Amino acid sequence: MTLLESLRQYTTVVADTGDIEAIAQHRPQDATTNPSLLFQAAQMPAYRHLVEEATEVASELGGTHQRMADEFIDRLFVLFGSGILNVIPGRVSTEVPASLSFDTAGTLAKARKLISLYEKKGFSRNRILIKTASTWEGIRAAEVLELEGIHCNLTLLFSFAQAVACAQAGVTLISPFVGRIYDWYRKEHGGSEIAPDQDPGVASVTRIYNYYKKFGYKTQVMGASFRNVNQIVRLAGCDLLTISPELLNQLENTEGTVKRELDQVKARESKEQRLRLEEKTFRWLHNEDAMATEKLAEGIRKFNSDAHHLQQFALARVAETIG
Repeated sequence: MTLLESLRQYTTVVADTGDIEAIAQHRPQDATTNPSLLFQAAQMPAYRHLVEEATEVASELGGTHQRMADEFIDRLFVLFGSGILNVIPGRVSTEVPASLSFDTAGTLAKARKLISLYEKKGFSRNRILIKTASTWEGIRAAEVLELEGIHCNLTLLFSFAQAVACAQAGVTLISPFVGRIYDWYRKEHGGSEIAPDQDPGVASVTRIYNYYKKFGYKTQVMGASFRNVNQIVRLAGCDLLTISPELLNQLENTEGTVKRELDQVKARESKEQRLRLEEKTFRWLHNEDAMATEKLAEGIRKFNSDAHHLQQFALARVAETIG
């Protein structure tokens, strides 16, 4: 048995890539995408036809270059997402632009448009997860979308306050960032390695998982942003784990078994107290966590920068097409 086969006994494995061929190779249940992953995939010859189709649709729409570029990006996300849905049995996460992280109305409008495009392609909204940042505004948008049957994946999640607020809002899924939490604490410790049994990213996901299961929240926990295989196996039993193709290869090529680390029985023994967060309490508790405050802001900037690269690519495509 390989580590990947063993892990699948306890946890749903999700591929973190925009490369449809890589997803088909590893046979995950679900897949996640983001502007950076799509920008990389769009450069591959295998997906040139998707880039050309998105360009054609955007050009036919007309208007300013910016409007056509925005349409190109929306269409490209849905085309890649549709291709991914054709090779997996589960769901694909499609991201709302990071520039809308503090814009509830804007997030709602973009999410509804993306879902409409998927439905026109013949895919049920139950197979799509709209991904948005775990800001107060993003969580509020997700709360409304969930009531409309549009399922959400709240990303850039670093603080316990974010996790509690997402559960209260009834979101489908959260994506706590294990590796980025680890990176912050490692830097705080002068760059030295942190012992696996003291990994703060693993500890964060474990705490959130235990809290959710103890109090019966339906929101699923999907650990994300892994730096090594050890972080993954120490979260065996988590609802889902989204893993890069490189780490999936390591898991698939390593023989061994994984021990279940997270389970609902252990979770019920947690000493966590139930919290009820309104906006001011959420903002205060999140602000008290220096790591979470810094990493959320940094993550939004980074995701926006990645989106800018994709937008520049889109503008170049549009200009090339219409002359």
